[in-house]
Parts: sequence; structure tokens; C-alpha cells
Amino acid sequence: MKTKWWHNAVVYQIYPRSFMDSNGDGIGDIGGIISKLDYLHQLGINLIWLSPVYRSPMDDNGYDISDYEDIAAEFGTLAQMDTLIAQAKARDIHILMDLVVNHTSDEHPWFLEALKGKDNPYRDFYIWRKAAADGGPPNDFHSYFGGSGWALDEASGDYYLHQFSKRQPDLNWDNPRVHAEVHAMMNRWLAKGIGGFRMDVIDLIGKEVDRQIMANGKNLHALIRQMNRATFGKGDYVTVGEAWSASPEDALLYSADDREELSMVFQFDHIKQFWDETEGKWRSKPFDLAGFKTVIDKWQTALSHQGWNSLFWSNHDLPRAVSKFGDEGEFREASAKMLATALHCLKGTPYIYQGEEIGMTNVRFDTVDEYRDIESLNLYQERLQQGVSHEDMMSGIYANGRDNARTPMQWDSSENAGFTTGTPWIGVNPNYRDINVAAALAQPDSIFWHYQKLVALRKQHPILVYGDFQQVLTEHPQVFAWLRTLGDDTLLVVNNFSREPVTLHLPESLQNWHGECLISHYTPRHTLAASLELQPYESFALLKGR
Repeated sequence: MKTKWWHNAVVYQIYPRSFMDSNGDGIGDIGGIISKLDYLHQLGINLIWLSPVYRSPMDDNGYDISDYEDIAAEFGTLAQMDTLIAQAKARDIHILMDLVVNHTSDEHPWFLEALKGKDNPYRDFYIWRKAAADGGPPNDFHSYFGGSGWALDEASGDYYLHQFSKRQPDLNWDNPRVHAEVHAMMNRWLAKGIGGFRMDVIDLIGKEVDRQIMANGKNLHALIRQMNRATFGKGDYVTVGEAWSASPEDALLYSADDREELSMVFQFDHIKQFWDETEGKWRSKPFDLAGFKTVIDKWQTALSHQGWNSLFWSNHDLPRAVSKFGDEGEFREASAKMLATALHCLKGTPYIYQGEEIGMTNVRFDTVDEYRDIESLNLYQERLQQGVSHEDMMSGIYANGRDNARTPMQWDSSENAGFTTGTPWIGVNPNYRDINVAAALAQPDSIFWHYQKLVALRKQHPILVYGDFQQVLTEHPQVFAWLRTLGDDTLLVVNNFSREPVTLHLPESLQNWHGECLISHYTPRHTLAASLELQPYESFALLKGR
């Protein structure tokens, strides 16, 4: 495996709308991000994944782009974006722009031109089909946001494809002119000094529409290799592909060195593990550590010598980590630290979603009207019409709705959590008076300082970056543990995923160890006996002495 500058990096995801508002309009912005760069530098991260800030009508909070080369007015200006890139770089932080090229906004000039008629040069930038015999959609493809995946253009009588909102028409990646336009745009962003791209639903661009193969189509990897050669492959950039469909075999195609495609992909096996087989994320299954361990082990093993793993518990589309995998009540701090240790001691690149470093939790708004996410709101209405009860749908939103991750960042205990002096675009989680950055910075053993230590350890210990992974204690119902080995060094990582104390009987091969406890959040463990008494959600990493 070739070593890369970003292998020991840690990525911090910013959802700009909810991070920090600098002008009092209730919406986070670029100025707010600039004002918090010192905070991120203090945390120690090297890369910021910036969710979209391009011009957009905000039907899907910026994932519907109307101009790839301008900034949405509510977020700021291109000049401020240039300042953010420069100010971040001065702190040794690179910016990953969120790139959405599976679809655009219906307000993008390309689509506005396409609507002018079938002979317009931009018509073929999008995917059109004739109506069915009854005048309805061409087929029964269903949008991920609810309803048909086809929208009628009344002027022509044809339908255009949209896998998400009807205001997000899919681009036609069978058209070489689309490639040329997108590649040129990407190169102009790279010339501004960004560190690379996070690529939204990149596994959908090779779709085979008439066969209804929307993900992982036959041309997908050829399109990504072409993109690599035309853009980021010319420099030392980081590229992360969001690929809900990815298997470990697919991930190797995306990220093995000799493939010349992407640096890594986001896969979601560990998330989908707890979704209902028929209702998906709207009906959760209980957390199952055995299944969770199997999934993590599968990915760690498959990408051990080729490819690279993205490591994350949460992002802007997912529930808060401590609410999903830990305990948001009595053991919130302990479980948040355990999850942090587990993630950062796996092999791959760790991602911290904003607020994760202080243990922010899911939110439970009183009424559905307080939610803002188009997916949740659309599917709430659709499923109620199908006979799903209000209570069942709200349970799904409480557990897995995207707004859990989108409530404002909790900076302090002042009004609106210090996020804005105005009215926030979405309500603040009421627990902000207890859970906030100011309180975390003032508490020497807070979750924040635990994260900071983990980020620093990756830069100090190559074993955390390049060490091989081997699970141990595989059958234990409460403990997830593994070894990392590199050369003569061995690191043992132990995580109690339980709110109960655990008596852990160690195999002979792990008994009588001594060494350096790199991190713990109970009493540091420098030696191992035949058995250990683990506290609720205890974790530690012990580097074996030679």
C-alpha cells in the first residue's frame, strides 16, 4: 500500500447551515465557519468536509445545486470561500468540497435550457422518457424521497428522472458533454486550493435507467477513472465517494491503488444493519453487537492491504452516534468516549461529525411541523396515506430522521446555544444548556479532550494508521476487542459496548501483558491479568511493551 499524506488525518464534517451563524439571520454561514477555525485547529483535525455551500434554492438544503461556481447568498460569497480555504490552510487544514454531480437543481441553467424544447442542446444533459400508454410515468421507479421518480414536463409531454426530490433532476452521464462540463468545473475548484472532494451518491452516476439499475451500473467505474484522469488524479488530493450500494469487493474497485479511482468510499453496512428489512430506517431494529462486529470485521479484513476504509458513526444524513450506538442518558459521556476510542483505533480515516466531539444527541421535537428535512416530511405524509400511524412514523423520525444531525451546533449555554443571535432555521436541541462546547472545554476530562487526544495519537503512532486488524474475543456478547499489529508492535483495543459492568476473561495469549496505555477514560490499564473488571462503556488501548 502506498502511503499518503492524508492517511493519518482526521476529517471533521461541517453542515454549514447548522454550524455557526455570523450575521444573525438564523442560518449558519462561511463567516461562522471562519470564526471557529481556531476551535477546529485546537481539536487537531486536518480536513474539513464541507457540505454544499453552492448556490441553491435549498429544496434539499444545498444538495440541489443551481450554480456549481457560486456560493448561496445565505452562506456568503466566493470571496469568503477563498478566505476560508486560505485561513484553513494556514492552520494545516484542507477543505473537501461536497460535490453533487448525480443531479442538479431544477433551477440550474442547464435544466432551464433543457425545458425550452427537445431540440435544445442541453436537453440531453438530463434523462427523459416518453409517457406510458396511459399518460403516466414511464415505469414504476420510486424516488428515495417518496412518490414517483419521474416528473412530467407538461410542455413536451415527456418525463424526466429524479431519484430524489422532483426538483433534483438526474444528469445524463451517458452524454460526453456532461463529463466535459463537470470535469472543467472540478478543475476550477481544485485550482482554488481545496484538498479534494466528497462525492455525493457517486455510485448512481453509472445508472442503467431502462433496466432500473440505479446504483453500480456497468459504466460506473469507467466514468470515475475518466474523472480521475481529467481532474484530481493530476495532483495529491483526497476523494471520498458516498456509495450506499458498496460491498467490500466494490470498495476495492473504488479505492485500490492500481485502480486510479478514489481515495476511499463511504459504505453504510454498519448503519443498515439495524434497519428493518421492509420499512428500512423508519423502523429500527435493536442494536445487535454481534451483527455490528461481523460487519466491522468484514470491512477491516477486506480492505486490510488494498483500498482504504472511511470510519464514521454519524453524518448529516444519520442519527447522532451516542443516541444510536451508545447511551444518551446516564452514560452519555462514557459511551461517547468509548465510541470515539473504537472508531479512531480502527484502520482507516476517522470522520467526526460536528457536535460528535461534545456528545450531542438526537432531538425529539413535539410536532412534525418543527422538522425541516424534505425526506422526513415527504415520507411522513406518504406513509400516513398508506396506513402507517402517526406514532409509528414519529418513532422512525425520532430514531433515524436526518434532522437529528441538523439541529444547531451547541456552542454555549446562552440563548440558541450561541449559534445565532436571530431565530434559528431549525430548533435547537433543548439539552444545549448542559451539552455545549464551552462546558466541554472547561471540563478537563470531557468528551472533547478525549477526541483531541485520539486525533493526536494517530499522528504519533503509525500502528494506529497502518497496523493490521485482527478481532479477538469474537463471541463475547458485550465486548468488541481487536489487535493492531505493525512490525514488532502490538496494540490491544477493548471496548465494552454495554451499560453493565463486565467480567472479561482473557485468553492466555493476552494475559500478563504490560505496556503503555495510549488512551482510556477510566483508570488507565498498563497491565493485564487473567481477567478484567470492565466498567460500563469502558474502553482502552494498550500498546504492548517489548
